[in-house]
Amino acid sequence: MFYRWLFTSLFLLMWGGWLALWIFMARGVKKAAQSESALSRLSHFGPLLVGAYLLSAPAPLPLPLLNERFAPLAVWPAALGAALTFAGLAFCVWARFTIAANWSGDVQLKRDHELIVAGPYAHVRHPIYTGILMMFAGTALAVGEWRAALAVVLAAAAFWRKLRLEEAVMRRQFGEAYERYAARVPALIPFVG
Repeated sequence: MFYRWLFTSLFLLMWGGWLALWIFMARGVKKAAQSESALSRLSHFGPLLVGAYLLSAPAPLPLPLLNERFAPLAVWPAALGAALTFAGLAFCVWARFTIAANWSGDVQLKRDHELIVAGPYAHVRHPIYTGILMMFAGTALAVGEWRAALAVVLAAAAFWRKLRLEEAVMRRQFGEAYERYAARVPALIPFVG
């Protein structure tokens, strides 16, 4: 019971710290020159919310299969999951500080938008999504139930949808510079062409 409390507290601290930092840093961003529609936003934010619910929902869920375990109820999946979650947190926080005022929660083109290709953006084009997906995967491993694995799939689909929208905006804005960047840097998984 102590380990359960310890790991639950650790995951709440990591996710809560991430959320607090995101809210705090959202105040210092550049003004939007162009934003996506509410329907477009819902197309990627909706699945992400469902995934977050599945990841954090208290069991049991109405569909019994989702409550089944894919990882054993043991300390090692929770410890490995905590390490993966922390690594994802560190990666996406590094990316958030690197992109600085060009960041937005929605698909936006900022006034005086800059193409950021340094730091974690030299390894993947969407390092915040990579980090958050690592956090989802780590938390899912710790939860160990199929509902958490489904949450990772939904988050990946949501981020894939959003990055496709963002890349269309970046290609329009930065043209050949973005094409060269996209040709040499993978979208989400480092070192995968």
